Amino acid sequence: MRVLFTTPILERPAAGGPQLRIENSIKALSRVCTLDLFYRAPRSHDLSAESLAYYQSLCSEVLVNDFGGLSRNRYLRKVQRIFSMDVDAEAGILIDHVDRFDIRTVWFGYGNISFPLIRRVSRMRPDLRLICDTDSVWSRFILRELPLAAGLRRQGIRLAGLLKQRQERAWVDLCDVTTAVSEVDAEYYRSIARDPERIQLFSNVIDIATYRVPPPPADLRRPAIYLAGTFGHYHSPMDTAARWILEEVLPILRRTHPDLHFYIVGKDSDKQFGHLGDPRVTVTGTLPSVLPYLCNIDVALVPLHFESGTRFKILEAGACGIPLVSTTLGAEGLPAIDGRHLLIADTANEFASAIIRLLNDRQLAMTLATNCRELVEQQFSIDSLARQAQAILRHLEQK
Repeated sequence: MRVLFTTPILERPAAGGPQLRIENSIKALSRVCTLDLFYRAPRSHDLSAESLAYYQSLCSEVLVNDFGGLSRNRYLRKVQRIFSMDVDAEAGILIDHVDRFDIRTVWFGYGNISFPLIRRVSRMRPDLRLICDTDSVWSRFILRELPLAAGLRRQGIRLAGLLKQRQERAWVDLCDVTTAVSEVDAEYYRSIARDPERIQLFSNVIDIATYRVPPPPADLRRPAIYLAGTFGHYHSPMDTAARWILEEVLPILRRTHPDLHFYIVGKDSDKQFGHLGDPRVTVTGTLPSVLPYLCNIDVALVPLHFESGTRFKILEAGACGIPLVSTTLGAEGLPAIDGRHLLIADTANEFASAIIRLLNDRQLAMTLATNCRELVEQQFSIDSLARQAQAILRHLEQK
Protein backbone atom coordinates (compact mmCIF):
# COMPACT_ATOMS: atom_id res chain seq x y z
CA MET A 1 0.00 0.00 0.00
CA ARG A 2 1.16 3.53 -0.76
CA VAL A 3 0.32 6.18 1.87
CA LEU A 4 0.68 9.96 1.86
CA PHE A 5 1.61 11.28 5.31
CA THR A 6 1.10 15.01 5.74
CA THR A 7 2.04 17.31 8.62
CA PRO A 8 2.16 21.07 9.23
CA ILE A 9 5.10 20.72 11.65
CA LEU A 10 8.29 18.76 11.08
CA GLU A 11 11.36 19.27 13.27
CA ARG A 12 14.54 17.29 13.61
CA PRO A 13 15.81 17.07 16.23
CA ALA A 14 12.32 17.17 17.70
CA ALA A 15 11.70 20.12 20.03
CA GLY A 16 9.00 18.30 22.01
CA GLY A 17 6.72 15.31 22.28
CA PRO A 18 4.33 16.12 19.39
CA GLN A 19 7.26 16.66 17.02
CA LEU A 20 8.89 13.43 18.22
CA ARG A 21 5.62 11.62 17.54
CA ILE A 22 5.70 12.81 13.92
CA GLU A 23 9.29 11.64 13.40
CA ASN A 24 8.66 8.22 14.93
CA SER A 25 5.36 7.81 13.07
CA ILE A 26 7.22 8.33 9.79
CA LYS A 27 9.86 5.81 10.86
CA ALA A 28 7.23 3.19 11.72
CA LEU A 29 5.09 3.75 8.62
CA SER A 30 8.09 3.57 6.33
CA ARG A 31 8.63 -0.01 7.52
CA VAL A 32 5.16 -1.26 6.55
CA CYS A 33 4.17 0.68 3.42
CA THR A 34 5.47 2.82 0.60
CA LEU A 35 5.38 6.22 2.26
CA ASP A 36 5.25 9.69 0.74
CA LEU A 37 5.61 12.82 2.88
CA PHE A 38 3.95 16.20 2.35
CA TYR A 39 5.32 18.84 4.71
CA ARG A 40 2.94 21.81 4.77
CA ALA A 41 5.65 24.14 5.98
CA PRO A 42 5.23 27.75 7.12
CA ARG A 43 8.18 29.92 6.15
CA SER A 44 9.41 30.08 9.73
CA HIS A 45 9.94 26.29 9.90
CA ASP A 46 12.21 25.45 6.98
CA LEU A 47 13.78 22.00 6.94
CA SER A 48 17.55 21.87 7.01
CA ALA A 49 19.27 20.07 4.16
CA GLU A 50 20.31 17.35 6.61
CA SER A 51 16.75 16.86 7.86
CA LEU A 52 15.37 16.80 4.33
CA ALA A 53 17.90 14.15 3.35
CA TYR A 54 16.93 12.11 6.41
CA TYR A 55 13.24 12.05 5.50
CA GLN A 56 14.04 11.38 1.87
CA SER A 57 15.89 8.26 3.05
CA LEU A 58 12.67 7.01 4.68
CA CYS A 59 10.11 8.11 2.10
CA SER A 60 9.54 7.44 -1.56
CA GLU A 61 8.63 11.08 -2.26
CA VAL A 62 9.00 14.21 -0.11
CA LEU A 63 7.06 17.37 -0.93
CA VAL A 64 7.88 20.61 0.88
CA ASN A 65 5.74 23.68 0.32
CA ASP A 66 6.41 27.01 2.00
CA PHE A 67 3.04 28.60 1.17
CA GLY A 68 4.43 31.94 0.19
CA GLY A 69 0.98 33.50 0.56
CA LEU A 70 1.09 33.16 4.35
CA SER A 71 2.22 36.11 6.43
CA ARG A 72 5.46 35.94 8.39
CA ASN A 73 3.60 37.54 11.30
CA ARG A 74 2.28 34.71 13.47
CA TYR A 75 -0.93 36.57 14.39
CA LEU A 76 -1.78 37.39 10.78
CA ARG A 77 -0.88 33.81 9.82
CA LYS A 78 -3.35 32.54 12.44
CA VAL A 79 -6.09 34.73 10.96
CA GLN A 80 -5.26 33.38 7.49
CA ARG A 81 -5.58 29.81 8.72
CA ILE A 82 -8.87 30.54 10.51
CA PHE A 83 -10.36 31.86 7.28
CA SER A 84 -8.91 28.95 5.27
CA MET A 85 -6.85 31.14 2.93
CA ASP A 86 -4.23 28.40 2.70
CA VAL A 87 -6.43 25.28 2.92
CA ASP A 88 -7.36 25.31 -0.77
CA ALA A 89 -3.68 25.44 -1.73
CA GLU A 90 -2.78 22.62 0.65
CA ALA A 91 -5.68 20.47 -0.53
CA GLY A 92 -4.80 21.10 -4.17
CA ILE A 93 -1.19 19.99 -3.75
CA LEU A 94 -2.26 16.94 -1.76
CA ILE A 95 -4.85 15.83 -4.29
CA ASP A 96 -2.53 16.43 -7.24
CA HIS A 97 -0.01 14.12 -5.58
CA VAL A 98 -2.42 11.31 -4.71
CA ASP A 99 -3.79 11.38 -8.26
CA ARG A 100 -0.33 11.33 -9.77
CA PHE A 101 0.73 8.23 -7.81
CA ASP A 102 -2.68 6.56 -7.46
CA ILE A 103 -2.65 6.88 -3.65
CA ARG A 104 -5.87 6.06 -1.83
CA THR A 105 -4.82 6.63 1.80
CA VAL A 106 -3.87 9.95 3.42
CA TRP A 107 -2.55 10.06 6.98
CA PHE A 108 -2.92 13.47 8.67
CA GLY A 109 -0.26 14.04 11.32
CA TYR A 110 -1.25 16.67 13.89
CA GLY A 111 -4.83 15.68 13.17
CA ASN A 112 -6.01 17.81 16.11
CA ILE A 113 -5.13 20.95 14.16
CA SER A 114 -5.68 19.62 10.64
CA PHE A 115 -9.48 19.41 10.66
CA PRO A 116 -10.07 22.24 8.12
CA LEU A 117 -7.79 20.46 5.64
CA ILE A 118 -9.31 17.05 6.38
CA ARG A 119 -12.79 18.43 5.76
CA ARG A 120 -11.76 20.14 2.52
CA VAL A 121 -10.02 17.04 1.15
CA SER A 122 -12.99 14.87 2.09
CA ARG A 123 -15.36 17.16 0.18
CA MET A 124 -13.11 17.28 -2.88
CA ARG A 125 -12.28 13.56 -2.92
CA PRO A 126 -14.76 11.49 -0.89
CA ASP A 127 -13.21 8.30 -2.28
CA LEU A 128 -9.94 8.79 -0.36
CA ARG A 129 -9.36 6.91 2.91
CA LEU A 130 -8.48 9.48 5.57
CA ILE A 131 -6.67 8.92 8.88
CA CYS A 132 -6.81 11.61 11.56
CA ASP A 133 -3.77 11.07 13.77
CA THR A 134 -4.16 12.50 17.29
CA ASP A 135 -1.53 12.86 19.99
CA SER A 136 -4.13 13.64 22.69
CA VAL A 137 -7.77 14.43 23.28
CA TRP A 138 -7.35 18.14 22.75
CA SER A 139 -10.68 19.11 24.30
CA ARG A 140 -9.49 17.45 27.51
CA PHE A 141 -6.16 19.24 27.21
CA ILE A 142 -8.08 22.53 27.12
CA LEU A 143 -10.87 21.86 29.62
CA ARG A 144 -8.65 20.32 32.30
CA GLU A 145 -7.26 23.79 32.97
CA LEU A 146 -10.69 25.03 34.13
CA PRO A 147 -10.09 24.35 37.86
CA LEU A 148 -6.94 26.49 37.65
CA ALA A 149 -8.52 29.43 35.83
CA ALA A 150 -10.87 32.27 36.74
CA GLY A 151 -12.78 35.15 35.22
CA LEU A 152 -12.65 35.82 31.50
CA ARG A 153 -9.86 33.28 31.02
CA ARG A 154 -12.10 30.56 32.47
CA GLN A 155 -14.88 31.52 30.07
CA GLY A 156 -12.45 31.46 27.14
CA ILE A 157 -11.19 28.01 28.11
CA ARG A 158 -14.71 26.64 28.35
CA LEU A 159 -15.65 28.03 24.92
CA ALA A 160 -12.43 26.73 23.29
CA GLY A 161 -12.99 23.30 24.79
CA LEU A 162 -16.57 23.09 23.56
CA LEU A 163 -15.52 24.15 20.06
CA LYS A 164 -12.83 21.47 20.02
CA GLN A 165 -15.34 18.85 21.19
CA ARG A 166 -17.53 19.80 18.23
CA GLN A 167 -14.60 19.25 15.85
CA GLU A 168 -13.78 15.91 17.48
CA ARG A 169 -17.35 14.69 17.00
CA ALA A 170 -17.15 15.71 13.35
CA TRP A 171 -13.84 14.11 12.44
CA VAL A 172 -14.38 10.73 14.15
CA ASP A 173 -17.27 10.16 11.73
CA LEU A 174 -15.71 11.90 8.73
CA CYS A 175 -12.40 10.00 8.81
CA ASP A 176 -12.02 6.29 8.14
CA VAL A 177 -9.69 6.03 11.15
CA THR A 178 -8.98 8.27 14.13
CA THR A 179 -5.89 7.19 16.03
CA ALA A 180 -5.53 7.34 19.81
CA VAL A 181 -2.29 7.14 21.78
CA SER A 182 -3.81 5.07 24.59
CA GLU A 183 -6.91 3.16 25.63
CA VAL A 184 -7.84 6.16 27.78
CA ASP A 185 -8.01 8.39 24.70
CA ALA A 186 -9.55 5.63 22.58
CA GLU A 187 -12.44 5.19 25.04
CA TYR A 188 -13.31 8.87 24.65
CA TYR A 189 -13.21 8.80 20.85
CA ARG A 190 -15.26 5.58 20.74
CA SER A 191 -17.88 7.18 22.98
CA ILE A 192 -18.53 9.95 20.45
CA ALA A 193 -18.13 7.92 17.22
CA ARG A 194 -21.03 6.32 15.37
CA ASP A 195 -18.66 3.47 14.44
CA PRO A 196 -16.27 2.66 17.34
CA GLU A 197 -14.20 0.41 15.04
CA ARG A 198 -12.92 3.55 13.33
CA ILE A 199 -10.89 4.28 16.48
CA GLN A 200 -7.48 2.57 16.38
CA LEU A 201 -4.47 2.63 18.72
CA PHE A 202 -1.30 4.31 17.47
CA SER A 203 0.88 4.89 20.52
CA ASN A 204 3.51 7.40 21.43
CA VAL A 205 6.82 5.53 21.28
CA ILE A 206 10.53 6.24 21.21
CA ASP A 207 13.45 4.88 19.22
CA ILE A 208 15.39 3.39 22.12
CA ALA A 209 18.53 2.93 20.01
CA THR A 210 18.95 6.72 19.84
CA TYR A 211 19.08 7.12 23.63
CA ARG A 212 22.78 6.56 24.22
CA VAL A 213 24.27 7.93 27.42
CA PRO A 214 26.43 11.02 26.68
CA PRO A 215 28.90 12.67 29.05
CA PRO A 216 27.30 15.04 31.55
CA PRO A 217 27.52 18.82 31.10
CA ALA A 218 30.76 20.15 32.53
CA ASP A 219 28.98 22.14 35.24
CA LEU A 220 26.41 19.49 36.26
CA ARG A 221 25.76 19.59 40.00
CA ARG A 222 24.31 16.72 42.01
CA PRO A 223 22.14 15.63 43.67
CA ALA A 224 19.86 16.88 40.92
CA ILE A 225 16.24 16.76 39.83
CA TYR A 226 15.11 17.51 36.30
CA LEU A 227 12.05 18.86 34.52
CA ALA A 228 11.98 19.04 30.73
CA GLY A 229 9.41 20.18 28.21
CA THR A 230 8.16 23.08 26.12
CA PHE A 231 7.41 26.16 28.21
CA GLY A 232 5.39 28.14 25.70
CA HIS A 233 3.53 30.66 27.84
CA TYR A 234 2.57 31.54 31.41
CA HIS A 235 -0.47 29.26 31.63
CA SER A 236 0.94 26.27 29.73
CA PRO A 237 0.93 22.84 31.42
CA MET A 238 4.73 22.81 31.68
CA ASP A 239 4.91 26.38 32.97
CA THR A 240 2.30 25.57 35.63
CA ALA A 241 4.18 22.38 36.55
CA ALA A 242 7.52 24.18 36.93
CA ARG A 243 5.99 26.90 39.10
CA TRP A 244 4.42 24.25 41.32
CA ILE A 245 7.81 22.60 41.85
CA LEU A 246 9.54 25.94 42.47
CA GLU A 247 6.93 27.38 44.82
CA GLU A 248 5.54 24.35 46.68
CA VAL A 249 7.75 21.28 46.28
CA LEU A 250 11.31 22.65 46.27
CA PRO A 251 11.02 24.44 49.65
CA ILE A 252 10.07 21.10 51.24
CA LEU A 253 12.99 19.33 49.55
CA ARG A 254 15.47 21.96 50.71
CA ARG A 255 14.72 21.17 54.35
CA THR A 256 16.51 17.81 54.06
CA HIS A 257 18.56 18.37 50.89
CA PRO A 258 19.71 22.01 50.93
CA ASP A 259 22.19 21.46 48.10
CA LEU A 260 19.70 19.80 45.74
CA HIS A 261 19.94 21.28 42.26
CA PHE A 262 16.90 21.77 40.04
CA TYR A 263 17.31 21.76 36.24
CA ILE A 264 14.55 23.26 34.07
CA VAL A 265 15.30 22.18 30.52
CA GLY A 266 13.65 22.81 27.16
CA LYS A 267 12.20 25.23 24.67
CA ASP A 268 11.37 28.68 26.09
CA SER A 269 12.30 27.64 29.62
CA ASP A 270 14.74 30.56 29.67
CA LYS A 271 11.98 32.97 28.63
CA GLN A 272 9.73 31.87 31.48
CA PHE A 273 12.31 31.22 34.22
CA GLY A 274 15.59 32.77 33.10
CA HIS A 275 15.12 35.58 35.62
CA LEU A 276 15.46 33.28 38.64
CA GLY A 277 18.38 34.23 40.84
CA ASP A 278 18.69 30.97 42.78
CA PRO A 279 22.18 29.48 42.21
CA ARG A 280 20.66 26.04 42.88
CA VAL A 281 18.30 26.32 39.89
CA THR A 282 19.62 26.09 36.31
CA VAL A 283 17.42 27.06 33.35
CA THR A 284 18.89 25.94 30.04
CA GLY A 285 16.52 27.12 27.32
CA THR A 286 16.44 25.15 24.08
CA LEU A 287 19.18 22.51 23.75
CA PRO A 288 20.33 20.42 20.77
CA SER A 289 19.63 17.42 23.01
CA VAL A 290 18.36 16.99 26.57
CA LEU A 291 20.25 13.71 26.99
CA PRO A 292 23.42 15.13 28.64
CA TYR A 293 21.18 16.29 31.48
CA LEU A 294 18.53 13.55 31.49
CA CYS A 295 21.03 10.69 31.49
CA ASN A 296 23.08 12.11 34.36
CA ILE A 297 20.61 13.40 36.95
CA ASP A 298 19.13 11.62 39.95
CA VAL A 299 15.35 11.96 39.52
CA ALA A 300 13.19 13.04 36.57
CA LEU A 301 9.91 14.82 37.27
CA VAL A 302 6.52 14.72 35.51
CA PRO A 303 4.45 17.05 37.75
CA LEU A 304 1.57 17.75 35.35
CA HIS A 305 -1.83 18.89 36.57
CA PHE A 306 -3.58 19.28 33.23
CA GLU A 307 -2.71 17.64 29.90
CA SER A 308 -3.90 14.84 27.65
CA GLY A 309 -2.25 12.01 25.74
CA THR A 310 0.76 10.07 27.04
CA ARG A 311 4.04 11.49 28.23
CA PHE A 312 7.23 11.12 26.22
CA LYS A 313 8.98 12.34 29.39
CA ILE A 314 8.26 9.00 31.06
CA LEU A 315 9.30 6.96 28.02
CA GLU A 316 12.54 8.91 27.62
CA ALA A 317 13.49 8.68 31.29
CA GLY A 318 12.76 4.96 31.16
CA ALA A 319 14.97 4.54 28.10
CA CYS A 320 17.77 6.37 29.91
CA GLY A 321 17.44 4.39 33.14
CA ILE A 322 16.46 7.39 35.26
CA PRO A 323 13.94 7.01 38.12
CA LEU A 324 10.74 9.05 37.93
CA VAL A 325 8.20 10.81 40.08
CA SER A 326 4.93 11.70 38.34
CA THR A 327 1.47 12.93 39.18
CA THR A 328 -1.39 10.56 38.43
CA LEU A 329 -2.36 12.61 35.39
CA GLY A 330 1.26 12.73 34.22
CA ALA A 331 1.27 8.94 33.90
CA GLU A 332 -2.20 8.74 32.32
CA GLY A 333 -2.62 6.21 29.53
CA LEU A 334 0.62 4.34 30.26
CA PRO A 335 0.70 0.91 31.97
CA ALA A 336 3.24 2.23 34.46
CA ILE A 337 2.54 1.03 38.01
CA ASP A 338 3.22 3.08 41.12
CA GLY A 339 6.00 1.43 43.10
CA ARG A 340 7.07 -0.81 40.23
CA HIS A 341 8.00 1.48 37.34
CA LEU A 342 7.88 4.93 39.00
CA LEU A 343 6.47 6.74 42.03
CA ILE A 344 3.17 8.61 41.75
CA ALA A 345 2.25 11.53 44.00
CA ASP A 346 -0.24 14.37 43.65
CA THR A 347 0.20 16.78 46.56
CA ALA A 348 3.29 18.88 47.15
CA ASN A 349 4.17 16.98 50.34
CA GLU A 350 3.69 13.59 48.69
CA PHE A 351 5.67 14.63 45.61
CA ALA A 352 8.57 15.93 47.72
CA SER A 353 8.52 12.76 49.86
CA ALA A 354 8.69 10.57 46.75
CA ILE A 355 11.70 12.50 45.44
CA ILE A 356 13.45 12.24 48.82
CA ARG A 357 12.73 8.52 48.89
CA LEU A 358 14.48 8.01 45.56
CA LEU A 359 17.41 10.25 46.53
CA ASN A 360 17.94 8.31 49.75
CA ASP A 361 17.23 4.77 48.52
CA ARG A 362 19.35 4.26 45.43
CA GLN A 363 18.51 0.55 45.26
CA LEU A 364 14.82 1.39 44.94
CA ALA A 365 15.64 4.08 42.39
CA MET A 366 17.66 1.59 40.32
CA THR A 367 14.94 -1.08 40.49
CA LEU A 368 12.22 1.33 39.33
CA ALA A 369 14.41 2.65 36.51
CA THR A 370 15.24 -0.87 35.32
CA ASN A 371 11.57 -1.92 35.35
CA CYS A 372 10.54 1.21 33.49
CA ARG A 373 13.16 0.65 30.80
CA GLU A 374 11.93 -2.93 30.33
CA LEU A 375 8.37 -1.63 29.94
CA VAL A 376 9.49 0.86 27.27
CA GLU A 377 11.48 -1.79 25.41
CA GLN A 378 8.57 -4.24 25.41
CA GLN A 379 5.65 -1.94 24.56
CA PHE A 380 6.84 1.45 23.30
CA SER A 381 9.43 0.83 20.59
CA ILE A 382 9.40 1.69 16.88
CA ASP A 383 8.79 -2.02 16.20
CA SER A 384 5.61 -1.98 18.29
CA LEU A 385 4.41 1.17 16.53
CA ALA A 386 5.08 -0.42 13.14
CA ARG A 387 2.86 -3.35 14.15
CA GLN A 388 0.08 -0.91 15.09
CA ALA A 389 0.52 0.91 11.78
CA GLN A 390 0.24 -2.36 9.90
CA ALA A 391 -2.95 -3.23 11.79
CA ILE A 392 -4.49 0.14 10.86
CA LEU A 393 -3.64 -0.29 7.17
CA ARG A 394 -5.07 -3.83 7.17
CA HIS A 395 -8.24 -2.48 8.76
CA LEU A 396 -8.56 0.01 5.90
CA GLU A 397 -7.97 -2.65 3.26
CA GLN A 398 -10.83 -4.72 4.67
CA LYS A 399 -13.33 -1.89 4.36
